[in-house]
Amino acid sequence: MPDKEEKLIADILEFFRSNPDKRYTSEKIEDALRLHGSSAFKRVVKSLAVLEGEGKITLTNKDEFKMTQQDKVLEGTFKGNDKGFGFVRYDEVEPDAFVTRDNTLHAVNGDTVEVKITKPSNPWIDKGPEGEVIKIVERSLTKIVGEFYPYSDTQVEKSGHFGYVKSHEKKIASYMIFISNKGLHPQMGDMVQVSIDEYPNDKHPQSMEGTALEILGNKNDPGVDIMSIVIDNDINPEFPNDVLKQAESIPDHVLESDRVGRKDLTDNMVITIDGDDSKDFDDAVGVEKLPNGNYHLEVHIADVTHYVTEGSALDTEAYERGTSTYLVDRVIPMLPFRLSNGICSLNPGEDRLALTCDMEIDTEGNVIKHDIYPSVIQSKYRMTYNNVNKILDGDPDLLAEYKDLAPTITVMAELHKILFNKRHLRGAIDFEETEAQIIVDENGKPIDIKLRERGTSERMIESFMLAANETVAEHYSLKHVPFLYRVHEKPDDEKVKRFFEFVAAMGVDVKGNLKEITPKMFQGVLAKVIGTPEEAVVTIMLLRSMQQARYSDNPLGHFGLAAKYYTHFTSPIRRYPDLIVHRMIHSYAENGFTDDEQAKWAGKLSEIAEHSSGRERKSIDAERAVDDLKKTEYMADQVGQEFDAVVGSVTSFGMFIQLDNTVEGLIHISNMKDDFYEYDEKSMSMHGRGTGKTFKVGQPIKVKLIRADVEHRQIDFERVLNKEEQEQVEKREAEFKKRRSNSNHGRRNNRHGNNDKGHGKRRGKYESR
Repeated sequence: MPDKEEKLIADILEFFRSNPDKRYTSEKIEDALRLHGSSAFKRVVKSLAVLEGEGKITLTNKDEFKMTQQDKVLEGTFKGNDKGFGFVRYDEVEPDAFVTRDNTLHAVNGDTVEVKITKPSNPWIDKGPEGEVIKIVERSLTKIVGEFYPYSDTQVEKSGHFGYVKSHEKKIASYMIFISNKGLHPQMGDMVQVSIDEYPNDKHPQSMEGTALEILGNKNDPGVDIMSIVIDNDINPEFPNDVLKQAESIPDHVLESDRVGRKDLTDNMVITIDGDDSKDFDDAVGVEKLPNGNYHLEVHIADVTHYVTEGSALDTEAYERGTSTYLVDRVIPMLPFRLSNGICSLNPGEDRLALTCDMEIDTEGNVIKHDIYPSVIQSKYRMTYNNVNKILDGDPDLLAEYKDLAPTITVMAELHKILFNKRHLRGAIDFEETEAQIIVDENGKPIDIKLRERGTSERMIESFMLAANETVAEHYSLKHVPFLYRVHEKPDDEKVKRFFEFVAAMGVDVKGNLKEITPKMFQGVLAKVIGTPEEAVVTIMLLRSMQQARYSDNPLGHFGLAAKYYTHFTSPIRRYPDLIVHRMIHSYAENGFTDDEQAKWAGKLSEIAEHSSGRERKSIDAERAVDDLKKTEYMADQVGQEFDAVVGSVTSFGMFIQLDNTVEGLIHISNMKDDFYEYDEKSMSMHGRGTGKTFKVGQPIKVKLIRADVEHRQIDFERVLNKEEQEQVEKREAEFKKRRSNSNHGRRNNRHGNNDKGHGKRRGKYESR
């Protein structure tokens, strides 16, 4: 359909959306849009027919058209804006419904709500639907962490409140949570956890009422900032006593009774390879080259479920936590340290219980034989990524120190290359997202930000873990029994379209059919920007276009890995779904694939998958918030300094930019003073009206840090102007001041003139008497 006709359809739909209760004939529509002539009338009629065919408008029995009544009520998640309005996400694909401030029913960010669609979307101009919240189904906030502000004695007596708490989270920072005089009495500046007793309503739309549950400490005390984020994300930093008691009762060594029914692999060459500072080792590997030219890969995973039995206090707590949370200065583990760093950790020189995925892999990377069984292993070496990388690079000292192990490491690298090439050929998207390591001192103050570099050893272990995860998932999927999978669904068509438009605007040619999206198309884009300044930005934009990976009891495949079968089997110390996968492997092995056994798991897995996905998001939110906090704190000492950066994204209100050290911040449009800038949504770029300057995603830019708000984790920059641009700004500001001065002078003269006229009237009046 030509653009001209699409525009007319969009204009007509907008007209109806603005007048949803009125009826119009074709002639009235023509007049309203100021279109005249027989050809225009035919176009209007044709456009009305298209809208009627799509159900957007309805033809009445009087040959009049009206907006189709929207009586559809949908359930979704409310995403609040700090200005009062919000959006409701009710579908993974459909655009979110916009809700004006007056129609939110005082929903708070994250609430589950019922929304009535009052205006449908207008896809011709990429405009989403509008709606009205008619019911709050479930509150997302039952507790909140914020800073306490006390009331004076007089205010306490008058209001009945001891003071109020304000969250540092931007989405809810505008709310005051009043604290009753009963219960805990925090001090000024304390970070406090509060239970919400009363939510916003018509009487007090911007406040809530609550009870102080716990005082975390003063906001300036070391560690309180991080702990506030942890508690606010519903992550418990302490284990209940019954959980610790059960952990203490577990032996710290393998018993003879534990060995029954397990393969003894304690003589095998098995090693762990982890980071320098790792303390829990839940995976170990063994690799050898077979006489037939194939490779024998053993992936041994700590058999955590042997100790964390179903329904126990440890199991219940692990389920509630869902995952370990890794912060800049600490780990909040899923299991107590006695387990995670002790009997469940594959420490060198210690016999440990494991579940082994035993694979024979050919030179094309195909797993031609496999077995999954319980075992007893003993790690012979505790290797680090750094040292393995140095051995592969030929470091003479380390080659001498590990002369017995070096040949095995070489074979491992060979197998990794084969597995990587196989994944690459099928289209797996190999993300190389830059990861930052924030270094803090003993008081939690950030002193440096280093970039983590992934070498061959990191990728090698990743290849082995991916192979085990795929093999286990395929094994049980082909048995057609209930199982838990890690899934990553195909991205939304609209997001894909925007991403490919974005990279095309950067000059990257996209190969493939946009109607048949494959991982290989994304892989091809990444391959074309490797090593360029645009690589980081393209990677970020690609990640934003993707669906979020989650857990499911359906084998939906993993789009990013281009894998038909995938699960999480390799980290049961830190992820509850992996522990469940282990438990199912044991259960099926012991009881068989009976109807009762299958029914037992079928009734549990959907809830476990949903809960685990939710806990994972909470953990990620906390990790990101702490990273943002410490990055902002690190930059706070550098206000006024200039940096090289790249434009990460462009919005209607400014540009987000990223420094080389991964710190992100905003250049607000009000700080772009060298011109009047307008946002072009289609090209995601900013254009200067007077100068014609254009800023787009991926563009290098020199910036100056003007603000680092640690409390709200916000960083603001402005662009560094050259001498000519700065002179233009100063000239424009001088002209503006002059015009304002003249305008004020004119207004003063007018005021005097009005007074004279007034006096004259009064004089005339009195003289007439």
